[in-house]
This record gives sequence, C-alpha cells and structure tokens, in this order.
Amino acid sequence: MARSIDPLDFLDIERLLSDEERAIRDAVRQFVSERIVPEVGEWFERGEFPRDVANGLAGLGLLGMHLEGYGLPGTSAVSYGLACMELEYGDSGFRSFVSVQGSLCMFPIRAFGSEEQKERWLPPMSRGEVIGCFGLTEPDFGSDPSGMRTSAKRDGDEWVLNGTKTWITNGGIADLAVIWAKTDDGIRGFLVPTDTPGFSAKDIHRKLSLRASVTSELTLDDVHVPEDAVLPGVTGLKGPLSCLTEARYGIVWGAMGAARACFQSALEYATTRVQWGSPIGAFQLTQRKLADMAVELNKGTLLAVHLGRMKDEGRLLPQHVSMGKLNNVREALAIAREARGILGASGITLEYPVIRHMNNLESVLTYEGTNEIHTLIVGEALTGLRAYE
Repeated sequence: MARSIDPLDFLDIERLLSDEERAIRDAVRQFVSERIVPEVGEWFERGEFPRDVANGLAGLGLLGMHLEGYGLPGTSAVSYGLACMELEYGDSGFRSFVSVQGSLCMFPIRAFGSEEQKERWLPPMSRGEVIGCFGLTEPDFGSDPSGMRTSAKRDGDEWVLNGTKTWITNGGIADLAVIWAKTDDGIRGFLVPTDTPGFSAKDIHRKLSLRASVTSELTLDDVHVPEDAVLPGVTGLKGPLSCLTEARYGIVWGAMGAARACFQSALEYATTRVQWGSPIGAFQLTQRKLADMAVELNKGTLLAVHLGRMKDEGRLLPQHVSMGKLNNVREALAIAREARGILGASGITLEYPVIRHMNNLESVLTYEGTNEIHTLIVGEALTGLRAYE
C-alpha cells in the first residue's frame, strides 16, 4: 500500500519511539506551540525571559524529569531528549532553562549531594519554586576550567568563597547557585543561596543571541556558607564535567529542534513564494538546498535517538556526547543559514524564526564545550593523543 512521505520526518523516525515517549513529546510540542511560538519573537526582541512560561515548564514536570527519586519523574533519556528538541523548536532559551535547572543544578545535587541536600533542594526545584544556576565559567577560564580563580577557604566551621563567574544562564533569576571553587583539597561544589551576603548577580545585556534567556555575571565577595553547603560526593573536575556531559546530551537533541523549525519555515516559504511564475521550490538550486537540509536533519535526529538509547542502556560515554554535539549543532547552524538564504530578505526579520534560531545557535556552538574542544575530544578518542593542552 502506497504511503506518503512526511517532509518533516522523512525517515519515519516516529516509529522508533515508544507510546510513552510520543506522549511526552506531544505534550511539550503542544505547550511550545501554544505558549512559546506565538510570542517568542517579541521576547527575543525585548530581551525578556517570561517567568510565567518557566512556571508552565515546571507544571509539565520537565525540571529534572530524567532524574529519579525525591518526587522526580525519572523518565527515559530519550523522553528527556525529545522534550529538549521540542523546547528548542520554540527557542534555545527555554531548552537552556530546563537544561540548566535539571542537568547542571539538580543533577549534581542528585549525584553528589548529601541526603539532607537532596531532600531540601530537589523537590522545590522540580516544582520551579527554586531556580538554579551553574557557576563554572570565569572571565579568563572557559574551555580550561582547571585554571579557575574562584576560591573557597575554610574559616572555622564555615567556608568563605571569593571569585567571579560569567556567562551564567539563569544567574539573575536564580535562588540557588551551584558554585565550583578551588580549595586546598581540589575543586569542590558549593550550594550557595543567592540571598547570601556578598553574593551578587549582574545581567549581561546587549546580546544578539539567546535574548529570550537570562545571562549573568556572578560575584562572590567573602561569601560565607556552612559546611553542609559542600557537595560531599565529588572532588576535582569530575564533578562539573559530568554535569556538562548531562547538559550537552540535551543540546544534541535541542539543536535538531531549532534545525527543524528553520527547515519547516524554509520549506513552507519555498512552496508559496512565487518568482518568474513558479514557486521558488520548483527551481533546482532550491530543491538541492532543501534536500541537503532534510538529509542532515534526519541524520542528526537519528544520531540523537541512538545516543539516547545508549544512555538508557548505560553505555553512553562523554566522547559519544561530544560527537553528537559537534555534529548536530554544526549541522543545525548550517541548516539555519541555508534557510535564511531561501527566505531572502524575509529571513532577517522576526516574522520568521530563522534569524532568531541562527543567532541562538551561534551561542550553542560555543557554550558547554566549543566546537573546537569537541573536535579535539573526538580526535583524542580516535588517536589516543591529547591535542588541547
């Protein structure tokens, strides 16, 4: 029996998903369609992150959805990935919010925190009552976090933190900061309520990317925290790097959401925009562009599904995630740029999602491991030779 091809799911990847995974995806897709897509252009233009939408994401159970226990949903890695893909179809800022909350803040508490820390923080964070941020990057140390200058010194039964963190998503709206600092024993993680004296956050403005997202600089000036603020389960870079691996996994999926939005916009435009008496989609060069975009969109989505299955089976390594982020963000950005060209002058306006996604993806290409760093991680896995030190 003949069956038509869905241009947005050319390889019928839908059939690889379980009923539960499709139900979660569809719920997030509906939320994005109703609550984000109609207004995100305005939020991007104004540089505004709407807190009511963040509350809605919590209501859907998306905050820490892939973690177990303490009232958390414990969904599959594939379900979490699908949620990230649908969120980034709306805008990278909303996937970033969910990723920071669940993978960069709740994950280290779940993985390395004490029982008391888990009970105190995880339930309200899952409900969106406590917003978190992740303080690792510093003004002079991004790709090389081992050089961080933020320090934590013992003072009796307390710790005193000093330093600066920058490019921190959610920093200006956070209630809790997971701060990584150097101690005499190595790098440790600290749970710092943002109302602690000496802690301040200053939002970074004049961004042309991730405008519907809060990005901040954090300053810690003799911030005193008790002994029970330390994450007891990890010392060294293993802690923050494992968090980044969790977050990068979500990017592998999210980038394909942005790519799908750009491809869909270009396809619709190409079949309705008429020049020389024909839709521009009837011209060979336009069809080549659309075909190339569809190929990379489907390949990237298949890669995300495969990595998700590996993660659910406990076989996923950080190097696998690096390959996924390297490929999918790079190809999503290429799709966005090609779509911008198909739309012509319309492609630079916020009436269409393409330029917004393209600008956002320029940040996604850089954060949580630059394109170059992930290239060298894959290179090291292939050769056994370390090239970035």
